[in-house]
Amino acid sequence: MRSRESRIAAYAVVLLVCAPSAQAQSPYGIGRPATPAEIAGWNIDVDREGHNLPPGSGTVSHGHEVFDEQCAACHGSKGEGGVGDRLVGGQGTLGTPKPVRTVGSYWPYATTLFDYIRRAMPQNAPQSLSNDEVYAVSAYILNLNGLLPADATLDARTLGAIKMPNRGMFVGDPRPDVKNRECMTGC
Repeated sequence: MRSRESRIAAYAVVLLVCAPSAQAQSPYGIGRPATPAEIAGWNIDVDREGHNLPPGSGTVSHGHEVFDEQCAACHGSKGEGGVGDRLVGGQGTLGTPKPVRTVGSYWPYATTLFDYIRRAMPQNAPQSLSNDEVYAVSAYILNLNGLLPADATLDARTLGAIKMPNRGMFVGDPRPDVKNRECMTGC
């Protein structure tokens, strides 16, 4: 047992002696800076105003088709929930003891719906839907929540103009330790 402890102590001493020299070595020479095209491929976020929405459009009826094929298995045939979250309903329940948080009752921005679907859905194949399919599924879900008519077509202009029912109910974070003064405007 004593020899094991001695070996561990000796190993620790060797590591401590070698650590400064390892930091002083030159870079390993692997990797490279990302190209603008590579960065653009990952820079797909959409903000609440709809900045960075891609070109394309989708109708409610096409969204119904895509939803049935790609989404209904988890979210139910009409967005009522299942293995995946409930997407529809819940309006008027947020102030009750059992609030139902859905896209139509809780989410403050329609652009968030597009961004989330585009990045993360379907769960078994994220980012596999085309921009037109993401617009269409977003239109269908917004229609199911009574926020778009059945004959609507959604695109970057119309998506950014949708006013969600819970938009005015979110408040800023009042904690002083979460404010980054360098990034308060134009970030």
